Amino acid sequence: MNSKSEVFEKNKNTLDKWVKLICGASNEDIDAIEDLCAIYSAAGVDYIDVAAEQSIAQAARNGIKWSKEFFGTSPGLMISICDGKDIHFRKAKFDPLKCPPNCPRPCENSCPTFAIDNYGVTESKCYGCGRCIKSCPLNLISEYEFNLTKDNLPSSLQTIKPDAVEIHTEINRIDPFIEVVRILKNADTKLKTISISCGLNQSPQSPNDLLKAIWERYEILSELNLPIIWQLDGRPMSGDLAPTTGRDTVKLFETIGSHLPPGLIQLAGGTNGKTHELLNVNNFPDGIAFGSYARKIMQPFIEFANKNNKKLYEYPERMALAIKEAQKLLKPWKKN
Repeated sequence: MNSKSEVFEKNKNTLDKWVKLICGASNEDIDAIEDLCAIYSAAGVDYIDVAAEQSIAQAARNGIKWSKEFFGTSPGLMISICDGKDIHFRKAKFDPLKCPPNCPRPCENSCPTFAIDNYGVTESKCYGCGRCIKSCPLNLISEYEFNLTKDNLPSSLQTIKPDAVEIHTEINRIDPFIEVVRILKNADTKLKTISISCGLNQSPQSPNDLLKAIWERYEILSELNLPIIWQLDGRPMSGDLAPTTGRDTVKLFETIGSHLPPGLIQLAGGTNGKTHELLNVNNFPDGIAFGSYARKIMQPFIEFANKNNKKLYEYPERMALAIKEAQKLLKPWKKN
């Protein structure tokens, strides 16, 4: 695994950028996560971001271990936490007994992870995208908070021992942010870096409001003495919907990127294989995070293995194809 200095130094080279795989802050699909981490570790991502739960982190480490053994690549492990209510930390639910017998089931058709069937929502597969909620004509689907570290962040840090933490925050949540940073400072876990994810997310506030909030957090984070990644969250959990969903994060970067505090700048929220085409070739950010799109393009491979109760890497030819597909996604960002 790259040291923090190596990872941050390499981003000064415009030909080789920082890339993170997002498995999902509410994604508990352990089998899929292990395969995803094996694939994208082999393809060359720098970090992998998972939900803050021990079994999920272990699944990620299993995938990383496979990649290290066969490819010599071993990205860092990051966990996502939040300082308050956040759409990344939720799941959907409904009572299938209330569904009309003749319903065309738009919820099932809209679910990107096949988490919905006649029995409702499979909790482990739901990562909270919210598409099913919007699709139900009878408004039978609701959301509930899924924050794994809400009451036990210190113990989660101690148990998982991640290389990095990402804090999801919002513009006006200063006091809760300060509390999370205090916990991180007092934890025994030695972090290599910290990432701050914040965006407008259809907020009435302006990019300047966001910039001010980020600078406030920079001052708070100074006591941790860690390298910082500023993740500009555009349109969350949407990269698999259309080629242009990365426009919001690109616009944020073009508007406030040059005014951000010291640290790496990372795009996220709607990113996919076309996001690099939305950028000025002479003004790329330091890196990018791929989530829903990165998972979607691997879904056919992983579903095949799961149906046979095996890991994808037990099928070498299919695994090789999956890695090649992942490398295509990374290529505009990993030109070396």
